[in-house]
Amino acid sequence: MTDGIRLAFGLLTVLPVRNDRVDRDTARRAMLAAPAVGLVVGGAAALVMVAADRLGLGGLTRAVLAVAVPAVLTRALHLDGLADLADGLGSGRPAEEALAVMKRSDIGPFGVVTLLLVVMAQAAALAEAPEGAYAVVLAAVTGRLAFPWACRAGVPAARPEGLGALVAGTVPAGGAAAVTVIVLVLATGCGALAGGLHGLVTSALAVVCGVGAALALLRHAVRRLGGVTGDVLGALAEIAALAALLVLAVR
Repeated sequence: MTDGIRLAFGLLTVLPVRNDRVDRDTARRAMLAAPAVGLVVGGAAALVMVAADRLGLGGLTRAVLAVAVPAVLTRALHLDGLADLADGLGSGRPAEEALAVMKRSDIGPFGVVTLLLVVMAQAAALAEAPEGAYAVVLAAVTGRLAFPWACRAGVPAARPEGLGALVAGTVPAGGAAAVTVIVLVLATGCGALAGGLHGLVTSALAVVCGVGAALALLRHAVRRLGGVTGDVLGALAEIAALAALLVLAVR
């Protein structure tokens, strides 16, 4: 499991973690450990948000700074995946041509618009969330919770190479469900401590809605592209985080 955790941080962050093993068995453990990566990334964003609050910065400014932290810690790979997937799906082309569009280094109009709207919506929702520091952590964890579901058995890779080929189909459905239960238990417990019954309910809904939004996008992407890629995984993380933040912003 230690190799899996190392691989998870090595693949999903800029942290200088040495990966001694890179195979499908280790990739399975890495995808199961992905929510723990979200905990670290979200924790760093929460610290920035708290520091900005101590400096007297406004709610929207704090939220924008917090949203920027995961982008920095991941080299904006998830945001890049979101833009690439938007360009590929927005092209309306067959799977092979859409995958070629996604592989280009430039970003098209669909990608630009999607990227701007999602980032702005994340920042706006975070600024509205009653417990901003807690919200950014839960959103980051929920975003990475999409990974084991996207890599569960039965979900193919769209390409024979790349990150998608390494992780696709490695996670048993039971493993994804078990990790989700763990996240739900921890989220509802922390939510209850932070906001009582309302915090408990909204925390549970945030996780469920985040994973649900990711699964809906995953189904569409697999139908259009034939499977998952690294770009698809990045897009799922951003959409799941956005859905969680929107739920947490409801007062």
